[in-house]
Amino acid sequence: MARRRSIRSLCIALVLAPVVFGLSVSASFAADVTAPFAGKAVNGGTVTHEHQGGKHVLMVSTDFQVPGSPDPHWQVVDSKGTVYLLDRLKLKDDKINRSITLPAYISDVAKVQMWCAWAEVVLGEASFATPIAMK
Repeated sequence: MARRRSIRSLCIALVLAPVVFGLSVSASFAADVTAPFAGKAVNGGTVTHEHQGGKHVLMVSTDFQVPGSPDPHWQVVDSKGTVYLLDRLKLKDDKINRSITLPAYISDVAKVQMWCAWAEVVLGEASFATPIAMK
């Protein structure tokens, strides 16, 4: 009787182990999302960080409203406060650069900003709960 119970417990453990392992692995690959943008010209929308093909990619959400400023750019701030000015948000022919691949020299990302290069002002800022390491 005790042997049968221990065999049953072993079978249940073997069946549940891959499920628990799968849930823990999928949680580690989950995308990181910022708080909503807040600022002078950009309010609402978030940024999602994903690891795609060995590269780190930031993407704005579908509810993100492109600011009406003349020269908006992507800008990221790391945990030490170093600011990295990246590509333009608006491209030719009214196309929008909704995602950006981060360069290898950026060590982590604490905040994402939309920066107007013409007026030299932050249009809006969205922060991650914890800085995202670029390993």
